Amino acid sequence: MFEDLKGRVALVTGGATGIGGAISAAFGMAGMKIAVHYHGGAEQAEHLAEEVRRSGGEALLLQRDITEPTAADDLIRRTVEAFGRLDVLVNNAGGMVARRPVETIDDEFFDAVMDLNVRQLVHACRAGAAAVKQGGGSIVNVSSISARTGGSPGSSVYSGAKAFVATFTRSLARELAPQNIRVNALSPGTIATAFHERHSTPEKLEATRKSIPLARLGTAQDCAGTALFLASNAMSGYVTGQVIEVNGGQFMG
Repeated sequence: MFEDLKGRVALVTGGATGIGGAISAAFGMAGMKIAVHYHGGAEQAEHLAEEVRRSGGEALLLQRDITEPTAADDLIRRTVEAFGRLDVLVNNAGGMVARRPVETIDDEFFDAVMDLNVRQLVHACRAGAAAVKQGGGSIVNVSSISARTGGSPGSSVYSGAKAFVATFTRSLARELAPQNIRVNALSPGTIATAFHERHSTPEKLEATRKSIPLARLGTAQDCAGTALFLASNAMSGYVTGQVIEVNGGQFMG
């Protein structure tokens, strides 16, 4: 089904674990060459790379703190040096940092959330557009259901950052369409990954589960199919500027 992806090159930021890891693994099964960015967790990154190679893809591990000012440019440069091109950029790296009531939000915390979720993504899109434009391709940004719902208490800055990602995606889609670069976003709902182990209690997750029409939390693998679809010109060549909600019916709109 995704034969057009075979041999194509992708960079997945935050690509070793969670949603990013599932996307990298799915790209590997499609026969892609994947630059897998990670920050911590070298052992998990190595395991993911081996999984990609066993499934028929190629994997390059790239370790960087994505919030460093030159990180995104460096990751894309090293991807192109290793594989000769870049066809698909998945901007998955991000995080809440912490839950903070509004009265405790200081400039240091605000900057940390924005650096992790907004600034590095803009840097990556800037460098990625220049690298991809030779032959056209796809940029997939990862937003969040919080961008639509506002999230739960303590996530206001994170939710606002992810709303930026969604709107930036639509704007960039218009800008890059003449270069044959499609730009879309994947918006996960409540996905059972380490993110929620850090930021949500079991009680909160169970209450959320009960509110979801499909009656379960999502898995990282639930997001991988949408990333494959958006990466593939054969499957989604006329899809750009879209934010695709993957949430089991948790939010409909």
